[in-house]
Amino acid sequence: MSKPSIYGLTLAQLTEWLQERGHKKGRAAQVWDYLYRRRVTEFTEMTDLNPQCAELIAEHFTIQTLTEHVKQQSADGTVKFLFRLTDGNLIETVMMRHKFGLSVCVTTQVGCNIGCSFCASGLLAKSRDLSSGEIVEQIMKVQLHLDSAGAGERVSNIVVMGIGEPFDNYTNMSDFIRVVTDHKGLAIGPRHITVSTSGLAKKIIEFADDTEIPVNLAVSLHAPNDELRTRIMKINKAIPIEKLMQAIDYYLEKTKRRITLEYILLKDVNDKKEHALELAELVANRKQLATVNLIPYNPVDEHSQYQRSEQESIRIFYDTLKKQGINCSVRLEHGADIDAACGQLRSKQLRSNDNEAVLA
Repeated sequence: MSKPSIYGLTLAQLTEWLQERGHKKGRAAQVWDYLYRRRVTEFTEMTDLNPQCAELIAEHFTIQTLTEHVKQQSADGTVKFLFRLTDGNLIETVMMRHKFGLSVCVTTQVGCNIGCSFCASGLLAKSRDLSSGEIVEQIMKVQLHLDSAGAGERVSNIVVMGIGEPFDNYTNMSDFIRVVTDHKGLAIGPRHITVSTSGLAKKIIEFADDTEIPVNLAVSLHAPNDELRTRIMKINKAIPIEKLMQAIDYYLEKTKRRITLEYILLKDVNDKKEHALELAELVANRKQLATVNLIPYNPVDEHSQYQRSEQESIRIFYDTLKKQGINCSVRLEHGADIDAACGQLRSKQLRSNDNEAVLA
């Protein structure tokens, strides 16, 4: 059985683990500094750490559980990584360049069970959750990529929007946030982190109550009514819009933080003016704290029934929302010249491997 990642421990957990084994509290801070400030990749590089402590953690943990399998670089600076896990599974991580800094989109599960009909991530059902260490290590791999370039750049923003449903892996996702926000380590501000959910209402309420992780929330809405949302997102059968909105209202009341409603635009499916008006009506009572993020669709080979909305349709949809007083934006596209859709690179790689196996 492979060793767990040391990145999976928060500083408090690492401190407790070492103290239970007879080591001083300060040694945990030393290890932490080596991991996140000096960013070593082997325990042997912790040269001034107590030898017995170094030997103990090396016996029980590993630093590296991800290996780079494929890396795609876009002309706009986007870098998409396909990492192989120790069990052979593949996951995606994406680094995007914005005016406000460098953002990394992380994956929380191997596959996805939500099954949105337009999404590449759900082409394969979930086989397992990622550990908190495997999620943290995605950030560390990107930061090491930046370190190797020598420009002094650092990851400043995180979106938990990769493959999988983050709230379906809530404990590991929460520990990941505690690690990357710790001021003694990577020190990424909570307001620079956004977690996206397909709409798990009970977990939205739990998230609102969790004062230790005051990060931003985005909800994948994608349709303004139950009939349409159920057609493109099967989760709506279990959690219809009314129930979802009740959870969102609880979140807004409890946290007083803004929420982003994600809305992917599918040609002739959910992108008509009447859909925009219906969406505006749904959001109207929440518009002081809600922003609608319109997302142009990245076509996926396996979901050929869906196409990207025309630019004019996107413009009309946006203008309609604005005229109704709804805060909205159109997401800037990144990595258009590589496998842009979430899960697309992984899907292509797995399909290629299957074809090679058949040919063999």
